Amino acid sequence: MTVPSYSRRDMLSKCGAGMGMLGLAGLLASDNACASTSASDNPLLPKVAHFAPKAKHIIHLFMNGGPSQVDTFDPKPELTKFHGERPKSADLKTERGTGALLKSPFAFQKCGQSGIEVSEIFPEVGKCIDDICVIRSMHTNVPNHEPSLLMMTCGNSQPIRPSMGSWLCYGLGTENQNLPGFVVLCPGKPVVGPQLWSNSFLPGVLQGCHIRNLDPKKVVENIENRFLSSDSQRRQLDLLNAMNQSHRVTREEDNQLEARIQSLEIAFRMQTEAQEAFDVSREPAHVRESFGKGYFADACLTARRLVERGVRTVQVFFGSGQPWDDHGNIEQGHRSKAKESDQAIAALLKDLKASGLLDETIVLWGGEFGRTPASEGGNGRDHNHHGFSVWLAGGGVKGGMTYGATDEFGFAAVENKVHVHDLHATLLHLMGLDHEKLTYRYSGRDFRLTDVHGRVVKEIIA
Repeated sequence: MTVPSYSRRDMLSKCGAGMGMLGLAGLLASDNACASTSASDNPLLPKVAHFAPKAKHIIHLFMNGGPSQVDTFDPKPELTKFHGERPKSADLKTERGTGALLKSPFAFQKCGQSGIEVSEIFPEVGKCIDDICVIRSMHTNVPNHEPSLLMMTCGNSQPIRPSMGSWLCYGLGTENQNLPGFVVLCPGKPVVGPQLWSNSFLPGVLQGCHIRNLDPKKVVENIENRFLSSDSQRRQLDLLNAMNQSHRVTREEDNQLEARIQSLEIAFRMQTEAQEAFDVSREPAHVRESFGKGYFADACLTARRLVERGVRTVQVFFGSGQPWDDHGNIEQGHRSKAKESDQAIAALLKDLKASGLLDETIVLWGGEFGRTPASEGGNGRDHNHHGFSVWLAGGGVKGGMTYGATDEFGFAAVENKVHVHDLHATLLHLMGLDHEKLTYRYSGRDFRLTDVHGRVVKEIIA
């Protein structure tokens, strides 16, 4: 078939009625829109894993800003004993000067059959602790938000590298071609912004689809076509694709153009499923009540609805900006944020477990780094990259255990240290991917999520 040449005027006159569909590009993070395509080389088509996976989906509950490990999941009695004194670990470099030791304002309680101690601010999560593995020996490279956010989400502190969600879709595709493979739920813009869910040099279809407003009508308002039938849209879309492909022939590789082409295709398909997937009002009243109210609660419930419909990765940001960044009044700050999230997190875990989805879904909780056990000139804590906690639950993860340890005050990881690269390697392994074989050739070298580092933490794998 010979594709005819079209001028801009020709294209607009023939296709003007459907140009409203291009509004999806804004919804799907501007130029490199998250999308899919009907072509045989569709990057989102399901792929065979390197080996048998223990999980199929990841829900990342991202506590952006950096929650304090010593006030959540890593109790340190020595902080109470030596409260107000100068710490022995004062030579550890953090972002600012190290103050006196600051005891946690929260009591810790032994929870579940495992007896793992959890802060009183997470009573509902504590009831699920037997399904959770707490890694208390995390560490990363620097104590600054921007590079640490990039490291946690993209495996590299330098912008712009592909995000973990993009790598997972690149390696595995997704199970539902009517929805994006990687969805990001965040009510606004976190620090760094869209680079945290970037596809970078991977195909544009793999970029995270950022959803700010969870109202199903708002989600689909840019992709509904009320003026043309489905058949007419299909014919129009085929013509647009033909013209775009003709334009692309003369250009070696254009990720932005490819993303534009693919965004039209997914817009067409999303019309039938997106509104239903994001409509939490379809859930029974008792389910909605179990999650609680507010954006984060609705986002957790939406995350469950998305993974049960085949979405590969869902990243739920606690909020815009850096909400867990409590440099002052850590008691009030952490208590309020835990109150806002505790019920929803526990409900998500219980809901996934009741339906059997927890067996094939990894839930990851944590921030980009932790906080110092010393005060920052008052009752707040500074950034701390030397030691912090995250936890995992679900597919292939041993529940009811802790792994690794920080020192007596919680400054630095000292036992079974786990770098962010190791965490990524472990997550990929649980999803059936060898982190050393998941590569993409770009600019003369093979890139990986884990760069040239990373080990699988086999001790936490069931």
